[in-house]
Amino acid sequence: MPAPSQATTRVPEGPALSPWMRLAAAILPVAATAVVGSLSTQAEIEGWYAQLNKPWFNPPDWVFPVAWTILYTMIAIALWRLLGARPRTGPSREGWRLALAVFLVQIALNAAWTPVFFSAHAIGLGLVVVAALLVMVLWTIRLTWRFDSLAAWLLMPYAAWVAFATILNAAILRVN
Repeated sequence: MPAPSQATTRVPEGPALSPWMRLAAAILPVAATAVVGSLSTQAEIEGWYAQLNKPWFNPPDWVFPVAWTILYTMIAIALWRLLGARPRTGPSREGWRLALAVFLVQIALNAAWTPVFFSAHAIGLGLVVVAALLVMVLWTIRLTWRFDSLAAWLLMPYAAWVAFATILNAAILRVN
């Protein structure tokens, strides 16, 4: 029987999650965020949102579901890759855990923005949430880069879209 110190430092063999579990762990939070977004906007797009004053650069309504479908796919792939890049030991493992935690926080902020902005009609609070989301997406990219640069690159269009959404949210707040 190994000594207690050896047992606690033993590195497990094989990946932490099976490929199917890793796929589910990547898809489920992103899909849940997409569902929350869809449910929060359906009644509001032609109602409350249509009545708002919007800046000249507001895209047509059909652009948003197309953009988010592409972005959510890229986000899920990035998360899947990050989950597969899990270091087994050492300081890198703690860095990976931080990257994963920040990734999940930005997904939660993403899920929160749509009900805040659309369902609660809280444009100002929506701006706070989307600005925090932008910071967290950028931090996610920075942390993820160490473990999987392709995953980080997959998040770049998301960061650009969230930056645009932040500007759009601010402009809508200003004109209403």
